[in-house]
Amino acid sequence: MLKSLLRRLFGGPAEPAPRGEARTRSAPPPAAARPSATPTPAPAPRRPASPGPRGSAASPGPRRSAEAARPGAASKPPARRGPAPAPRPPRQVPTEQRGRTVAYAPDLDGDADPGEIVWTWVPYEDDPAQGKDRPVLVVGRDGRTLLGLMLSSQGERDGQRNWLALGAGDWDRTQRPSWIRLDRVLEVEEDGIRREGAILDRARFDRVATRLRGDYGWA
Repeated sequence: MLKSLLRRLFGGPAEPAPRGEARTRSAPPPAAARPSATPTPAPAPRRPASPGPRGSAASPGPRRSAEAARPGAASKPPARRGPAPAPRPPRQVPTEQRGRTVAYAPDLDGDADPGEIVWTWVPYEDDPAQGKDRPVLVVGRDGRTLLGLMLSSQGERDGQRNWLALGAGDWDRTQRPSWIRLDRVLEVEEDGIRREGAILDRARFDRVATRLRGDYGWA
């Protein structure tokens, strides 16, 4: 020991390390470099990245994610292309079940209004699959559904309880007298109107309105 100390102080050659002793110390090899006691399987190949959450690299983007997050976005059916569906055929309902406020407001502007007589296809009562074009007096509306009363030129209607005589008008080309049925209201889609006929004058419309208010509970 004394010799070694003197050599270090006066710059002498270092004493060789004892046999079997390492000359320098180094950090132990990292754990990854050490041989494993048991074999490990090879890493499985990477699968393609699946669409991640919003904002990730695999995400379809904020805009599409926002659209998919909207309520009902996933269940929205694809838009159909083709001709518009045909209007629903007119339906007859008891007048007292369709009570409305009667207001006279005719205006030949292309839209059917109360006080106008228009033409539309009306099914036969005994066979709804069959029918014919008839004049109908518009007495109200519910959105785009018109409420109308059917006219007839059959003279046998005269004096019948649920029919009111109107007389002749421009809605009939031959100027035949007409009667209007009061106990049945026709629900007609606005797109189902074939053509406008004429305006019923205020005096005759008021007669119809009076019967609707007095006998069927309209206002």
